[in-house]
Amino acid sequence: MTRQIHKRFINEQVKMILARYVKKELSSEQVMRLLELKRSQFFELVKQYKGNPEEFTIEYSRKAKTRKISEEIEGNILKELSIEKGLIDDMTIPVRFYNYSYVRDQMIKKYQQEVSVPTIIGRAKKTVFTSHDLREKLMTMKY
Repeated sequence: MTRQIHKRFINEQVKMILARYVKKELSSEQVMRLLELKRSQFFELVKQYKGNPEEFTIEYSRKAKTRKISEEIEGNILKELSIEKGLIDDMTIPVRFYNYSYVRDQMIKKYQQEVSVPTIIGRAKKTVFTSHDLREKLMTMKY
């Protein structure tokens, strides 16, 4: 597999070749061969070039997503999990398992913070909110 176009050529080279294609000095087959592109990739580049030739670039920049949650959200999750643990530990209340969806709903309602249920489950497993011996049973057990 060939390397990506932004690793094989510089912007000026691609701009020059596409400009010659637009002026009908080169055929599409010649340009595809020169740039080592398939048909759909080639026409996508031509479309981008025709849209704005001065601003056209082949540079690739990845937008990194942060997958970490803030300290504030982390603290609020742990606060809500401790409330749930208090309910589970109270023998007068017939609650035996964590209700992670309820914790998520409380996060939205109380703190206006949206967190996924798997994130909440992960935090519960990382902390002491689940018994290490019964962890698998508690997570998968049904009534």
